[in-house]
Amino acid sequence: MSMFCNQCQEAAKGIGCTIRGVCGIPDDVARLRNLSIYLLEGISIFGMKARALGVEVIEANRFIMDTLFETITNANFSKDDYFSAIKKGMYIREQVKTAYLKAGGKIEGKWHDSATWCAETPEEFEAKGESAGLKIDSPNDDVRALRSLVLFGVKGLAAYTHHAYVLGYENPELYAFMQKALVGITDDTLSADHLTALVLDTGKYSVEAMALLDKANTETYGNPEITEVNIGVKKNPAILVSGHDLKDMEEILKQTDGTGVDIYTHSEMLPANYYPAFKKYGHFVGNYGSSWWKQGQDFETFNGPILMTTNCIIPVKDSYKNRIFTTGVVGYPGVPHIPDRKEGKPKDFSRVIELAKKCPPPTEIETGKIIGGFAHHQVMALAGKVVDAVKSGAIKRFIVMAGCDGRMKERDYFTRVAENLPKDTVILTAGCAKYRYNKLNLGDIGGIPRVLDAGQCNDSYSLAIIALKLKEVFGLKDVNELPLSFDIAWYEQKAVAVLLALLYLGFKGIRLGPTLPAFVTSNILKVLVEKFDIKPTGNVEEDIRSMMSGK
Repeated sequence: MSMFCNQCQEAAKGIGCTIRGVCGIPDDVARLRNLSIYLLEGISIFGMKARALGVEVIEANRFIMDTLFETITNANFSKDDYFSAIKKGMYIREQVKTAYLKAGGKIEGKWHDSATWCAETPEEFEAKGESAGLKIDSPNDDVRALRSLVLFGVKGLAAYTHHAYVLGYENPELYAFMQKALVGITDDTLSADHLTALVLDTGKYSVEAMALLDKANTETYGNPEITEVNIGVKKNPAILVSGHDLKDMEEILKQTDGTGVDIYTHSEMLPANYYPAFKKYGHFVGNYGSSWWKQGQDFETFNGPILMTTNCIIPVKDSYKNRIFTTGVVGYPGVPHIPDRKEGKPKDFSRVIELAKKCPPPTEIETGKIIGGFAHHQVMALAGKVVDAVKSGAIKRFIVMAGCDGRMKERDYFTRVAENLPKDTVILTAGCAKYRYNKLNLGDIGGIPRVLDAGQCNDSYSLAIIALKLKEVFGLKDVNELPLSFDIAWYEQKAVAVLLALLYLGFKGIRLGPTLPAFVTSNILKVLVEKFDIKPTGNVEEDIRSMMSGK
């Protein structure tokens, strides 16, 4: 077996990818991705010991955060990028080790190999990558499952922490926890109970990361507002911006202002349309296309350049390879990369803009508008109207259908649930799962749309805040007493962080699908069922009946 990866929902045969990732990642790149994590574990071992002596290596904190983000599914397919990161990581590990020793620390006892291993050639890197795994291996399947939950949740946590950092917001506790978690999954002395506590801590710090990002986004760009977003096209040449990074969106809007080039969002960038700071740009004209997995067809008909700002890139087709760009943690062989900011200056998107001017306008694939902008600040402004609708019986139940979209046919489940829910229900959503139903004509209830889109996947935090505040408004002791059900779609590691965050906040009875994680054993699932009433999605009609009855 040249690789093994089960970190996403589409793991081959529901077990794991062993030759090539369903996502498209080759086995040699997957091994280097594993090796990156292995190296981060070593840096974290020294980092935690140095921190205990009062020494903090800032560069190491940020490197760990960014590299964890880079290893998320569909983020980076570039062998060269991982090779460069590993070389930098070995240098940083030596920095942290030196800082620890200078502070009076000693290397004694049994140290994990990743803290001391060194290599000089690409061949050594790849050989080590093949054997290193993720240091989540264990003869105990349940221990391995718990380590996986921690690792994959921390990857998601790192992604949200990265986005906040880009906007100038940091929480040192998040860096410290990432390292604690990475060290924890290398510790063979930790029992299943200790690892379970670490899983719940991952949920706690995921809440902290999403709260920090929510603060960063809203203080920088304003609170999202109810917005009708155009899904047709204009006649100007244009750039399509995909991913999640709002700082990239801000900078490309500024640099294209007055150039005659329009800007459209794609997939998870759709919620950029809801922020007041971006609405002043007349050339920011709407959303093009659908979810991340449909980018092959969306990018072909767009005609202009595409900028991938974060994870969610899929194998690039030749039909648009000459007009797609990556930036940030994203990488793909043969695709030009826009370098990071230096000395406080913005990224330079001039190559993308000049190419756009030479391209024809987008081909129209649909017309109309979709509505969004229902983050916690906006919904609580409508709280009186919402409460009255619940008390009068006009709204019988809220169904949270947030999370990720994906390729599998089984995801039609979420469309069918939306279509068949009673007309007195409201869907709360965030993330790209919304594309399964946000263009359906589901109507409204007394002026309240039946689909309330809070934003990107991290804005699942916003939905949790809405629920917690409604609990207070209704005077309830437990959030689970609300007329609220969770029917969540998951795909990658940010969704794992969101799930653990919801569990930490006390939400129970969550349905998760279209399949349960391949890395969760029957024993761990039993614990999740007993403690949190986690359940798999099932038959559409039966699930709707159960949710409407509060089960």
